Amino acid sequence: MPVNKNALIRYKTIDNCLRNRYRRWTLDDLVEACSDALYDCEGIKKGISRRSVQMDIQMMRSDKLGYNAPIEVYNHKYYRYADPDFSITEMPLSQNDYDIMTEAVGLLRQFEDFDYFREMSDVIGRLQDTLAISKREREPIVDFEHNSNLEGLKYLNPLYNYIANKQSIKVLYQPFGQDKPREWTIFPYLLKEYRNRWFLFCSRVSDMRLFDLALDRIKGIEVYSNVEYKIDPKFNPKNYFKNVIGVTKHRGTPLSVVRFSASAEQSPYIETKPLHTSQMVVERNEETGEVIFQIEVVLNFEFYALMLSYGAGVKVLSPKCAVNNIRKMLENAYLQYK
Repeated sequence: MPVNKNALIRYKTIDNCLRNRYRRWTLDDLVEACSDALYDCEGIKKGISRRSVQMDIQMMRSDKLGYNAPIEVYNHKYYRYADPDFSITEMPLSQNDYDIMTEAVGLLRQFEDFDYFREMSDVIGRLQDTLAISKREREPIVDFEHNSNLEGLKYLNPLYNYIANKQSIKVLYQPFGQDKPREWTIFPYLLKEYRNRWFLFCSRVSDMRLFDLALDRIKGIEVYSNVEYKIDPKFNPKNYFKNVIGVTKHRGTPLSVVRFSASAEQSPYIETKPLHTSQMVVERNEETGEVIFQIEVVLNFEFYALMLSYGAGVKVLSPKCAVNNIRKMLENAYLQYK
């Protein structure tokens, strides 16, 4: 059950009062204590009503928040805990709490390559001990694809910091098929992950041309303070990938309206997991189960790789240039096995 911040302040205040066995607490005393706490913590001056505190006490007594606080009234007007050792701050976690926290810790572990999260490793470790994850010896329920052997992961943290601090850098980069690496001075803008591979989006200092670098091809990076950092006003990460499958996009590349058919076996998967946000159903053949879809995207490497990954289950119908390109790719693939 969601609880607002002010209510939590009141519960904690009432708890502190009732733990103090050296004083008798009337309802008016609790109202005054809660009003003072709200003023100190939130600057709320109007205070609270007796009815609000009475409802808070009832809520703490119930199991709606998991407290089940043993609050009793004695001498017809004073409040206290029947168990002098009770406190809502020392409540054991419920099994559901354990499950939720365990999964949350597991999710945080997925970001351990970033220094920001690496600094939390000790905290996460203590959480794991406190939660006693091994208590149930349960296998993980949520698992993200992660390849710790992927080259270039060591650059994630420094690149993250360079981008955050708006620093120009020199990068030593060796594309596939080239014997020697190249050195570029760049303005780094964004780190993006696609299919378990990381890419850096940046502009070259010399001509402000926007391009991406695969982190597994980077051979070295260092700060370059001789050039003032510049932002490319035309690069907006929120919109840049709007019409892209994957990461590859060259400025000025036109969008293409792509139509493709999917077999009865493949169409349910494509319909429930769209290839792109622009995907729509154009035609449905009720007899064969075949479905014709349409998307509006840039025709890049990732687009073709995705289409080919479905094998005979997907056929690109238009535009003609995409059909021709896929035909050539399939012909070349056929020659490999001839």
